[in-house]
Amino acid sequence: MSLDISRPDLVVGVVGTGAMGRGIAQVSAQGGIRTVMYDATPDGASAARNAIVATMKGLVDKGRLTAEACAAAEGNLEVANGLTALAGCHVVIEAVFENLEVKQKLFAELEAVVGEATVIASNTSSIRIAAIARSLKRRDRVCGMHYFNPVPLMKLVEVIRAADTAPWVVDAMVALGKRQTRVPVVVGDTPGFLVNLGGTAIGTEGLRIFTEGRATPSQIDAVMRDAGGFRMGPFELMDLTGIDVNFPARRIIYEGFFHDRRMTPSPYHEGLFQAGRFGRKTGGGWYDYDARGTKVDPGPDLAVSAAPAAKVVAADQAAGKVMALLMASGTSVVAHDDGQSPVVVTPLGDDCTTTCVSLGLDPKRTVAIDPTGAVEKRATIMMAPGGDGAARDAVAAALAKAGSRVTAIKDSPGFILQCMRSMIANLGCEMAQIGIASPADVDTAMTLGLNYPQGPLAMADAMGVKETHAILERLQAITGDDRYRPSQWLRRRALLGLSATTVE
Repeated sequence: MSLDISRPDLVVGVVGTGAMGRGIAQVSAQGGIRTVMYDATPDGASAARNAIVATMKGLVDKGRLTAEACAAAEGNLEVANGLTALAGCHVVIEAVFENLEVKQKLFAELEAVVGEATVIASNTSSIRIAAIARSLKRRDRVCGMHYFNPVPLMKLVEVIRAADTAPWVVDAMVALGKRQTRVPVVVGDTPGFLVNLGGTAIGTEGLRIFTEGRATPSQIDAVMRDAGGFRMGPFELMDLTGIDVNFPARRIIYEGFFHDRRMTPSPYHEGLFQAGRFGRKTGGGWYDYDARGTKVDPGPDLAVSAAPAAKVVAADQAAGKVMALLMASGTSVVAHDDGQSPVVVTPLGDDCTTTCVSLGLDPKRTVAIDPTGAVEKRATIMMAPGGDGAARDAVAAALAKAGSRVTAIKDSPGFILQCMRSMIANLGCEMAQIGIASPADVDTAMTLGLNYPQGPLAMADAMGVKETHAILERLQAITGDDRYRPSQWLRRRALLGLSATTVE
């Protein structure tokens, strides 16, 4: 069996015309596809059609869509008064709210209406496709089509293949995604699929760093933005998407992977959920928001009034860009310890305490600086417990004089950025290892779906595959936490000196 998505008379049905359904209908209609919309709410589909047309006319006014293309797309949009009107559809995409029983009932009703060769797809973001299709007679023609909000702007669509999904269905839905001008990636039917699963790494590790008192949400977000190149840090992102959305999703993924330590939710996250502090939508989450919705940020920068250090001691194989930054401020960098000057170290994976003990350094004067990321924009520094604040401030003043903002955190293995990027890369490698998607699709999905500066496997390559693996090994050794265990995909490529994107 097969379905020719290029056929000019292709008909796509969309059930559920909320924000997601409207977006799916719009990209279908603009893709030259006759699109039939149905909603259980009286006049819901008609209101959705009017909203789509108004949106497209707005694009015409802005010069982003021609009047001819708008008229053609408007002509492709139809309203159905009942499910029976979807009988002639070649594909039906469900976009109702996230409830398994509701979706199962709807799919059974659709199966009784549509033809034998009709593909039935769900836009679910968290429910297993196999569970939705479990009681159907023809599970082979059911799959997932997970779009991202707002659909017209977010190019990615995950094509979810369940255990019973036929290959021809996957091929047809990939072709449909392309006709809708989306970028399709084929993903296994696992909890969170690809993007929501991959996105757990940044949130769970940010929460872990905060929970352990190593840094504040503001500090973590600033480091990820300025040093890591991310559009948003994890706490800003949670507040934007809504804690009422992301906390339940984290719990589903954690339970779906049978309590894998890498997916562990945070009690602090649950605390905000239970308190009804859902983020921007409620005026408060990890941050407070004023009446205009502007974030009230306590600030991540270390306020320093000390004079820049005249001299620092480079005690390890310090990164060149860190030393160059210090010297740019007029600070002299020397190798011999005079017993008085601040000692600078740039560990990978280790905390300052471990570095001091292993190198025999004075922990009161030793300042650790993260050598990874854009240090020239934001430098992360830390000291061992009992460290002299004067030494830290003198080094911070030198970094600030060279033009870098400084974030001072408590002693932390892997600082912030090393932890976060290594965990993102490791989970991406694990998704490739267990076959959720190909390495290329993992990177494509994470960059398009979450606006990451790089995909997880490309991130491992940029950091250095061996270095990424080494950071995780040190994190696991210091903390004793299994959450940091390196993926075998990453381990083998690190040992062989291969790119993280190398396929077997």
